[in-house]
Amino acid sequence: MNQCAEAAAVAASGPGAGVGNAGQRPPRVPRQTSFFPPPVRNPFVQQTRLGAARRIQIFFLGIILLPIRALLLALILLLAWAFAAISTTCCPEKLTHPITGWKRTITQPVLKFLGHAMFFSMGFIVTVKGKIASPVEAPIFVVAPHSTFFDGIACVVAGLPSIVSRHENVQVPLIGRAFIPGVPVQPVLLRYPNKLDTVTWTWQGYKFIQLCVLTCCQPFTKVEVEFMPVQIPNDEEKSDPVLFASTVRNLMAEALRIPVTDHTYEDCRLMISAGQLTLPMEAGLVEFTKISRKLKLDWDGIRKHLDEYAAIASSSKGGRIGIEEFAEYLKLPVSDVLRQLFALFDRNHDGSIDFREYVIGLAVLCNPANTEEIIQVAFKLFDVDEDGFITEEEFATIMQASLGVPDLDVSGLFKEIAQGDSVSYEEFKSFALKHPEYAKIFTTYLDLQTCHVFSLPEEVQATPSVVSNKVSPESHEESTSDKKDD
Repeated sequence: MNQCAEAAAVAASGPGAGVGNAGQRPPRVPRQTSFFPPPVRNPFVQQTRLGAARRIQIFFLGIILLPIRALLLALILLLAWAFAAISTTCCPEKLTHPITGWKRTITQPVLKFLGHAMFFSMGFIVTVKGKIASPVEAPIFVVAPHSTFFDGIACVVAGLPSIVSRHENVQVPLIGRAFIPGVPVQPVLLRYPNKLDTVTWTWQGYKFIQLCVLTCCQPFTKVEVEFMPVQIPNDEEKSDPVLFASTVRNLMAEALRIPVTDHTYEDCRLMISAGQLTLPMEAGLVEFTKISRKLKLDWDGIRKHLDEYAAIASSSKGGRIGIEEFAEYLKLPVSDVLRQLFALFDRNHDGSIDFREYVIGLAVLCNPANTEEIIQVAFKLFDVDEDGFITEEEFATIMQASLGVPDLDVSGLFKEIAQGDSVSYEEFKSFALKHPEYAKIFTTYLDLQTCHVFSLPEEVQATPSVVSNKVSPESHEESTSDKKDD
């Protein structure tokens, strides 16, 4: 009876159940909290708004400060390039080890001084908190958040440690493989406590040159560099670098009082794609890395879902899908069964579906149910006379029983599936694969049919009339029997 209980929780208990109480919410379904979106605004948009007084101030300060600072920057960078060239003379193009010997002894102090001079000439006032750990105490520094072009100041303050990276790290979100060695790390926090934010660079907002000009036009720019206590991995974290990375990341986020998210570059691409589809750009922010890892989805699959979502939500205000848009897309009326299906998609129960909920719903609810076996069973369910084709009358009979709507008009939906007067298995399969949302309706109906059969007395269960053709309880034979009883 577990199957019956599960089916009853997913669908209405029978045709017409709950009619007249449309405002009642369906029972809440257990959710994975990790799938809920983080309570953060769009992390890829930073709009620094300048009032008239601020613009005037920037203009007059810029006339004086900008030329001076640009000249000093050019001079410092020219000197730094010369010493950097000396330190890398006769070295391979791709260094695999830090530079040592006389080259490091001569060039590092000079480059460190020039680094301080560069930021000072741009007006940065640096405050250092905490104690810098020695290489023995913490061989690795971890700096966050990396949100500006000026974050290299942490390397200057730390004494120009060697920066280790690899080309493949571009594809690895947030932490790369820095935690693989299983050694202690020292978290380093960056803060820019200024009234006007002229340093944060995001996907949408001021460009690099604009940020540099705005920053150089300020009298000064404050920055805090805090060296936190060294974090030593325990035995479990040494064997699981992802766990250690997550621990350190959460610790740094808590100290910075900012949320943790799994937004990555792919979310930027989805955000731009959403804008091109006339959806709100925030619609594409689904934490791609987390969802793709948990649900085994790839970029092409999620991008395809975005197109489908846009087709449904294009007429919806704000780009979200309501029950009406959902029903119109499926070419079905708003019924209790459809409300139950919609509620499974609506993870936060706010009465609408965003793109994140749509992707998760398809992957968790619909795609697993849309197997070849289920499609075959569903086709046999509709093919009442077992001739290998589904007529519109057969299709209407089962859809009416599935949704509990006796006068359901399915002509529009039937024409979308059929290329003629009837539907072959290949046509049915092709449609089912493209629209996995229907799979949940079919499987729910099959589950309820199973519950109906097993709840009957044994002598009735032995009667093959209900099961043989897999027709609903409201079949012609049962209707005839009911009339005789009357």
